[in-house]
Amino acid sequence: MKIFGLDLSTRSVAFLLIFSLIGLLLYQVNYSAIIGVKFDAKFTLFQFIGPMAAGIFGPALGVVSVLLVSLSNFILTGKALELPIIVSFFTMAFAAIYFGSKNKATALVAAICMLLFWLNPIGQQAWVYALYWLIPIGATFYKQNIIARSLGATFTAHAVGSVAYLYAFSIPAASWIGLLPVVAMERFAFAAGIAVSYCVANTLLQALSTQTDLSFINIEKKYALVKA
Repeated sequence: MKIFGLDLSTRSVAFLLIFSLIGLLLYQVNYSAIIGVKFDAKFTLFQFIGPMAAGIFGPALGVVSVLLVSLSNFILTGKALELPIIVSFFTMAFAAIYFGSKNKATALVAAICMLLFWLNPIGQQAWVYALYWLIPIGATFYKQNIIARSLGATFTAHAVGSVAYLYAFSIPAASWIGLLPVVAMERFAFAAGIAVSYCVANTLLQALSTQTDLSFINIEKKYALVKA
């Protein structure tokens, strides 16, 4: 059954819910603190698998999965609907769209974020920080490469989140400059995690596809470590 062009067969919904449940579990495992903000906010292991949902289910259902995980975590934890929570919804959704879409238009998100950052008086003082977002722009030309796609996805999330925090909290320019080396280590770690997770997922799905019909999802066989 298709609704608005989305495959909502029993199997696709079941796999979507299984993936979302795994994502929700990983959301409970903190990876690192978000440095530079005054509130208690943390990155979780969900950062490593969230974007790849769109690679498996397609951009639309991938975003549905990401939002389902984020909303479920919000309800589960009972936290107030504050900016960090809202931002987390959007950052991972944009990362998923970038990862799952072959369209070069996904680079527009990073380009718009660069412009918004430089239009801000504080952002103008820390203009070099936004140059990181040239990565997702350039990576759109190499989306056939899993590393480029993973880097583009995580830096797209970074761009959206950074601009939101800049305008909401007026974080001083010195803090943005000080975060430059932290961002490099953090985002390259996330990109590596996304790439490895995607290879593991494709390997498992490829093996499972020999036993059952998985034509409703996308399996990139070149990233499956064990060939059928």
